[in-house]
Amino acid sequence: MSEENIIEVKNLVKKFGNFTANDNLNFSVRKSEIFGFLGANGAGKTTAIKILCGLLLPTSGEVNVAGFDAFKQRNMIKKNIGYMSQGFSLYEDLTVKENIEFYAGIYGVKRSVIKTRLNELVEKLHIHELKDEFVKDLPLGWKQKIAFSVAIFHKPQVVFLDEPTSGVDPITRRQFWDLIYEAVDDGITAFITTHYMDEAEYCDRISIMVDGKIDAMGTPTELKRLYNAQNMDDVFVKLARKQEII
Repeated sequence: MSEENIIEVKNLVKKFGNFTANDNLNFSVRKSEIFGFLGANGAGKTTAIKILCGLLLPTSGEVNVAGFDAFKQRNMIKKNIGYMSQGFSLYEDLTVKENIEFYAGIYGVKRSVIKTRLNELVEKLHIHELKDEFVKDLPLGWKQKIAFSVAIFHKPQVVFLDEPTSGVDPITRRQFWDLIYEAVDDGITAFITTHYMDEAEYCDRISIMVDGKIDAMGTPTELKRLYNAQNMDDVFVKLARKQEII
């Protein structure tokens, strides 16, 4: 595995019976990169992410995440990544503080470290009045910010973000991306899926899946130039409709 890459995928195939969800995927993700993993519903993104997170075994190919093999070292992958789903991954009937302590404990963070990082997080997010509130009583935007903070609390090498800004207003989305930038500056790689094509512009590089295959990959600027498009939404639509490159 290359020293500059945190994820390497070679000839990844995942089949469910006669159905091929991932058809010979090849890509790599660099350390401290924001990598956009895009595609329409049913394109195969979720299956690939589950493999990268150590939740599914590949059918064939080579997959290495944070220096660990997805066939033989799935538990080590899980310990070295963070994950935030569209469902926020928080327990609604626990307080913010209790959620943080619970997840930090699962990842083996020492009690003394938990206390220090919790205080730092409270200061950074200005949640002094919210830390003892039940998650179910928080506004959606705050749930997402806290869920992200929980996902990286143990300082993983990679954080997987599955449509993390779905359903929130543009200002909150912008604030959420500020948190992503801070995490990347701290050395965490962000692997993100989104249906907001303006957010794709924030990524360092993007791959776009169509029918189980990666049809395009590059920086936003490269892809817009290649597809003669004004924005990433145009690129996505052209690929999804199997239009030819202009």
